[in-house]
Amino acid sequence: METPGFLEPFKGRWTKRHLLDLESLSSDEITLLLDVAQAFKESTNNCRTKLSVLTGRTSVNLFFEDSTRTRTSFSLASRRLGADVIEFSASSSSLSKGETLLDTAKTIQSMCIDTLVCRHKAPGTPQMLAENLDCGVINAGDGPHEHPTQGLLDILTIRQHRGDLAGKTVALVGDIAHSRTARSNIWGLQKLGAHVIVCGPSTLVSRRWEEFGVEVSYDLDSILERCDVLNLLRIQFERQYTRPFPSVREYALLYAMDRKRMQRAKSDILIMAPGPINRGVEITPEVADGEHSVILHQVNNGLAVRMAAMWLLNEGRATT
Repeated sequence: METPGFLEPFKGRWTKRHLLDLESLSSDEITLLLDVAQAFKESTNNCRTKLSVLTGRTSVNLFFEDSTRTRTSFSLASRRLGADVIEFSASSSSLSKGETLLDTAKTIQSMCIDTLVCRHKAPGTPQMLAENLDCGVINAGDGPHEHPTQGLLDILTIRQHRGDLAGKTVALVGDIAHSRTARSNIWGLQKLGAHVIVCGPSTLVSRRWEEFGVEVSYDLDSILERCDVLNLLRIQFERQYTRPFPSVREYALLYAMDRKRMQRAKSDILIMAPGPINRGVEITPEVADGEHSVILHQVNNGLAVRMAAMWLLNEGRATT
């Protein structure tokens, strides 16, 4: 099929069959994904215009965890590119009869699909599928490991508002221990030259991140004035077996971004959150809805990033 003119400069530059993480990608590969996502935004009326670049292709959403933003975003991305989309429901599948995950995936692949988008609570599940399937696999979140498209949409949002990431200071605040979003952001931001700070209670922020060149802080107020971007991560109570701090109220007092902290922050600071946000816990309503917040921009950029990933893995990939 004919490639639209705005995509021609990118065709054949992507070489990978899958998108499993940002840790293994080079800065050039990350930049290519961001550039293609930006091209989609600029050339399709902010991702509203439908294209036919993936007509005849089929994508399957294989989700084993609840999801609103990511699942909807991948579905819309595929449809906006002209692909057919199948939504897989684990509860009504043969998995409930004892079939293995891999056998289920192979059964789905045998129906001539092109891309499998997988979310699973077990780290490494998309990697395992990629090693055993012939179709492309995109990691839509594997436990606390990585969520590459979320990391990309966060980075794209920063780039749109602040330009080159080199030299920027980005703080990831909150539940670093259980956050796949944090991990994808850390790898991607560092490869593009940003200085990354992880901040939160010591029970949720390991000193071991310093081994990877990440600054660790347990005091938001001490780093606030240096930050160009704050990405406020949700406390993931569903992944915790014990409460990592005495109370939600205490956490909010120490780490929530509120009006008082905004007054001490840089005048052009960006406030981000991957969602869903807990108002009054990680962020107060006036900050979440304020002029520095780009939370809804992140959601919109998720569509562009996923369109970019789907196109690159299918039609934009280099042929051998």
